[in-house]
Amino acid sequence: MLTKPVSGVPTDESISIEALIDAPYDIYKCLRAQSPVTRVPSINRIMLTKAADTKRVKEDWELFSSDDPRTPMTRAFQAHTLMRKDGEPHKRERNAMAPAFSPKNIKGCWQEIYTQVAQDYIARLPRGETVDLFQALAAPYAARCLTHLLGIPEASDDEMIRWSQHLIDGAGNFGERPDLFERSDRSNAEMNALFDDCVKRVRRTPDQSALSAMVNAENPIETSQIYANVKIAIGGGINEPRDALLTILYGLFTNPEQLEACKAGALWNEAFEEGVRWVAPIQVSSRRVMQDTEIGGFEIAKDEVVMTVQASACHDEELYERPEDYNLFRPKTPHQAFGNGPHFCQGTHIARRMLAQIILPMLFDRFPNMSLPDPAAVKFSGFGFRGPLSLPVTLT
Repeated sequence: MLTKPVSGVPTDESISIEALIDAPYDIYKCLRAQSPVTRVPSINRIMLTKAADTKRVKEDWELFSSDDPRTPMTRAFQAHTLMRKDGEPHKRERNAMAPAFSPKNIKGCWQEIYTQVAQDYIARLPRGETVDLFQALAAPYAARCLTHLLGIPEASDDEMIRWSQHLIDGAGNFGERPDLFERSDRSNAEMNALFDDCVKRVRRTPDQSALSAMVNAENPIETSQIYANVKIAIGGGINEPRDALLTILYGLFTNPEQLEACKAGALWNEAFEEGVRWVAPIQVSSRRVMQDTEIGGFEIAKDEVVMTVQASACHDEELYERPEDYNLFRPKTPHQAFGNGPHFCQGTHIARRMLAQIILPMLFDRFPNMSLPDPAAVKFSGFGFRGPLSLPVTLT
């Protein structure tokens, strides 16, 4: 139930973290219609659910800073990461990794490596059986590709997947559960030990990886921030392509006519863009208000923390007809699934290459008649990051 606090921004005490994890889109739909600017005590933030508001906030970093003083991310990553920096400090650390993400390296290096990884991992799938593609393909494919990009191929798939989940759980630990931070602490210690060894290797033998670019730069950033950059990429670089791949597949399987059209016309790019719009892998972000301002007709005081809900922005009825439906034939309209402004996701082009141009067409080429036997058994979950918890598919 909405109430009116002193600041004038409506408050909704009924929205729980559990509800946001289980079924956020129903909540966002109500908020867009009734109260697009709402204080939610359970997460200690003011939620913004309309596309125009989220876009404005993400683009104006001087008024809406990424340095959220209440974020669990600093505790989870044991560092003040580039995700919580603005202006020149953010640009300096982001640019330190940029060479690894360049179009030249994507085409000349990662395309070949990722194609080989996809071939190897798809070849392991048993024809004629029903397998969970979350565990059998999506997670390990994303993990192995990321080890090459980051320059830590010594890490196993299981280690990468575990580290990523522990970092993400810690970064989204708005309820400050001690056990989640204990897990992220253990993973941080393991990652630091591995990175120490990997740094020695890329100093001896430089390559195209992000770690090599940062370590061997003419004016390198601090070692602590090099490690923080790699951890940020591990945190988002596995779950985002993993969840996007599973979401796209679920959208296609539950819309057979779209699946057939996609295969016939090689509409993999369209399938990709609609999938990440439909269920944004990164659902929310936070920003600190640097001076008194106004959003959606409400006064917002300096030092308040607002949460841009890009998941809701991607369902804004002002931009999308029947946004709750997966529809790869939807008219092209820019979405905010990868954010916007200075913090636009650095891995966007790599994710698009990994999924739309490599793994999806290759998977359907090998298993052209694969199917999802029980769509009702697929459960989506997550507040900060969201995707299917499993995807049991029959491979034929």
